[in-house]
Amino acid sequence: MNKPASMLAQNPQISDFAFFVLIARKGSLSVAARELDITLSAVSKRLARIEQGLGVRLLNRTTRRLSLTEEGTIFLERARQILADIDDMERYFERSRAKPSGLLRINAPMGFGRQYIAPVVSAFAKLHRDIDVQLTLTDRPVGLNDDDFDLAIRFGELPDARVIARKIAANRRLLCASPAYLNLRGRPDTPQDLLDHQCIVLRQNDSGFGVWRLSKDGETHAIKVNGALSSNDGEVTLTWGLDGHGILMRAEWDIARYFRSGRLEHVLVGYDLPAADIFAVYGEQNHTSPKILAFVDFLASRFSIDKASDGDMTSLW
Repeated sequence: MNKPASMLAQNPQISDFAFFVLIARKGSLSVAARELDITLSAVSKRLARIEQGLGVRLLNRTTRRLSLTEEGTIFLERARQILADIDDMERYFERSRAKPSGLLRINAPMGFGRQYIAPVVSAFAKLHRDIDVQLTLTDRPVGLNDDDFDLAIRFGELPDARVIARKIAANRRLLCASPAYLNLRGRPDTPQDLLDHQCIVLRQNDSGFGVWRLSKDGETHAIKVNGALSSNDGEVTLTWGLDGHGILMRAEWDIARYFRSGRLEHVLVGYDLPAADIFAVYGEQNHTSPKILAFVDFLASRFSIDKASDGDMTSLW
């Protein structure tokens, strides 16, 4: 039996919508009667009752065919939407009852994954014994189109609009340097001052490395910085910054603890850099996966996104 007929029997509160959608699809009262296993007279009476209740005619009837009136077209469109919304709601609750299980493959950046995602996976695995987790850490982002991963952790803007992204925590990119370096070379007051400083450059992901973009009061400054040291590894550049070799750009999650200890200081405080907000990303084909949704919910709760809503990550890290 088709969907509208099933809904007619199981959901009397929406049966008029399902009944009319069935008639419109079949294009015949007699065919609809056979589909519903009721008499043609019963179908005609029910249709007349619906029209009487609405105060409009929904169908033009002739001996050969049925056709929708203008009001009938509107009613059909709304009825289909209501039925679709109800179907979505039913599937949502079906998913919520499903027990997460199976293999969950996660990709995350190397340093962040090691320091923050791995402990979350450990706690998650203790609660979900039916889920096996593979955590892969990489230096460069990987795509979600080749089915190698179910879920990825990403920073900043997301180039692929075909994925679902849930914000896990706010995060900023900041410029910083050690007190020893600032005592020796002075503190920059404007973005242009960076040209006179040793800047530790991270060579990663694109050809625009070494161009730092700082914004203030609606104006953006693109500064091509230079320095004696550069690397494709963020932890290496951070070590060099702690050793006093120059100014570097790092995500707040990576340096907040050094701000608290005083080993690094924030420079050019009044300027904003491109955001590095943290997202859990997965393909549209996985939007109903219980294991993915369970992990994303757990990850968001552990990262306490509400605490980070003001942009201060120090309490989080």
